[in-house]
Amino acid sequence: MIVALDHIAIAVPDLDKAIKRFMEDFGLKYEGKEDVPAAKTSTAFFPLPETSIELVHPLNGEGPIAGYLEKKGGGMHHLCFRSDDIEADVARLKDKGYQFLSDAPTIGAHNCKVIFIHPKSCDGVLIELNEPQEGHH
Repeated sequence: MIVALDHIAIAVPDLDKAIKRFMEDFGLKYEGKEDVPAAKTSTAFFPLPETSIELVHPLNGEGPIAGYLEKKGGGMHHLCFRSDDIEADVARLKDKGYQFLSDAPTIGAHNCKVIFIHPKSCDGVLIELNEPQEGHH
């Protein structure tokens, strides 16, 4: 039985720069580095409690997911970080030079405020920030 999402792996060209991004820019707790000689990799982990898997499919065959599926045929689309003050996080990250796909948060699933960080700002990974509204977590 599957009981939790263990981790999402992201290939990064500069491990130290990526560690700094997740620690300093996103405020995640850094668990440390580990070399895995058998896999010829160095790893770094940032444990996060409570997560979900979101399956996304184009509504009426339209929108950005339709384009993504045409181009890539499926795969990991984005990571989403929950925020308790999305406007403050957006302002802070813009000050650090992050590019966003829109000027301001919009309403997404579960009536959450959402905004996406351009993948060029995060080693090719699309990152969503969301702020749940009252009654949703």
